Order: sequence, then C-alpha cells, then structure tokens
Amino acid sequence: MSEKLHSRFCTAPDGLNLHALVYGDDASATPIVCLPGLTRPARDFIILAGYLHAKTPRRIVSMDYRGRGGSDWDPEWRHYSLPVEYVDILAVLDQLGVTSAIFIGLSRGGLHAMSLASLRPELVKALVLNDVGPEINPQGLAHISSYVGRLPLLRNVHEAIEHFKRVMGDRFPAVPDEQWLFYAENSLNATPERLRLSYDPQLARMMENFDPTQPLPDLWPVFCELATPILALRGENSDILTAEAHARMAERNPRCQIHVVPGQGHAPLLLDAPTLERIAAFIHEVDRAN
Repeated sequence: MSEKLHSRFCTAPDGLNLHALVYGDDASATPIVCLPGLTRPARDFIILAGYLHAKTPRRIVSMDYRGRGGSDWDPEWRHYSLPVEYVDILAVLDQLGVTSAIFIGLSRGGLHAMSLASLRPELVKALVLNDVGPEINPQGLAHISSYVGRLPLLRNVHEAIEHFKRVMGDRFPAVPDEQWLFYAENSLNATPERLRLSYDPQLARMMENFDPTQPLPDLWPVFCELATPILALRGENSDILTAEAHARMAERNPRCQIHVVPGQGHAPLLLDAPTLERIAAFIHEVDRAN
C-alpha cells in the first residue's frame, strides 16, 4: 500500500462502521471524493487517485458503502438503499472534514453525486459521472440484477480472471490482462476454502423485484438544473447509458462535457491512460476556474 494511502473508519448515524480510503493529506487543492458502483469497493479508485494526486497533490477520498469493502455488513438488508447510503455519505464527509469537493461517481455513485449536487450544491464543485446519467436503460439494470450476489466456485485469482472475462469480456475487449487482474482482486476476498464476493450477498435482495417493463424515475429535470461543471463518461458498449442519452446530456445541460471510453462497457474501469488524462484535464479546468 502506498504511504500516501490510508484507511479511515467513520460511524454511520445508526452506528455501523464505514470505511474510506484517503489518498494524500494535502489541503491546498480542492479534494476529490470517489463514490463506487452498486457492488464495487473503494479500492477501485486507487489507480485514478494516484494519477490525479501526481498531477496536483490533494486529498482524495474513496468510500465503501455499508456492506461493501471494509465497511460493516448491515444485518437489515433493506438498508442497502440509496436514501440510507446518501445519509452515510454525508456522515463520512462530515467526519473527514470535507466541506466542498469534486465528486467522481461510478454508476450508483454517480446517482449519489447528482443528488448531492442538487440537494447540497455547496458541497459539489464539479461532477465526473462514470457511465450513468438521468436516463438509465432498464435492460442494463436487468442484466445487473441477473448476477449480483452470485459467484461460481473460484479457488484462485487466475480462475477469477477467466470467470470475469467470460461474463464481461464481450463488452470489454479493450481491457488488457493486468487490468482484469486489478478488477478481479478488487471484486473478491480470499478465504482458505475459496474466493468470496467483496460485498454482502444480501445486496442482491434489493434487486429481487426489479421489473424492466416498469418506467424508471425521470431524472432529467434534476440533471438539467445542475449548475456545476460535469464530465459524463460512457463506455462504448454500455447497456446502462445509451449513446443517445449520453449525447442528450450535453445538449440539455450546457455545463456537461462528454467522453466515450472505447472498447469498454458498464462501467469503464478508469484504468486506461486516455480516460485518466481526460478526467485530469477536466479537473484542471475546474481548478483554474476556482
């Protein structure tokens, strides 16, 4: 672990321990807060944090929602919900002394980031949304619900890499082996018997009753009113954020820039050099404007 990277534990309003990774302790530049996807851990952002910190030293916080990564699992699975997580995020920010930041949200984390920008605009200097927006393809959500909480018997990381390639490889043809290794190691925890998911499998119960034929909430009014700079990333092969919805994000909010990550699906891993540089360039623009 890098000497710049530290684990911090905060307390949720209901007493659960919430884990965050903090990269750097520099206070001169605007901090960055990274919010992961539905089943993803804080450590997904380690490479991005190191890259951005090397460009401009600053504090970069990446948090684990309850039931994921290093945070406590919740004995009540119904608490794995957006409203509870939103309150948890505010508690972590308060305990870490983050009063204003640039937010990078991956998928579910992007929904949280948009909510923060709408409801607590003083907290949000800019948004990077990774493969999520105000319109979500229900077929993509149905695909996610088909695998959350499920894992075949995997005994080592090599089996894990092959598993993820089988499940995801057709949508991620541009991902090299070293990035599959990074993804697999972040997705699983080793035990003497087998590799296990790095999140509480009960999380799957939140998706049990998802019906892709029913309309999803319309977030366009919220998105169009966001007054902060936005960079919206989309995986070229994404089944969550369509190309049409991605283009409309820039058309309907003039503060939104868009970028497509070639050869990746939902959600881009934020490991390839062009995407890292595009995020860094956007953050540099935000820094210069403040």
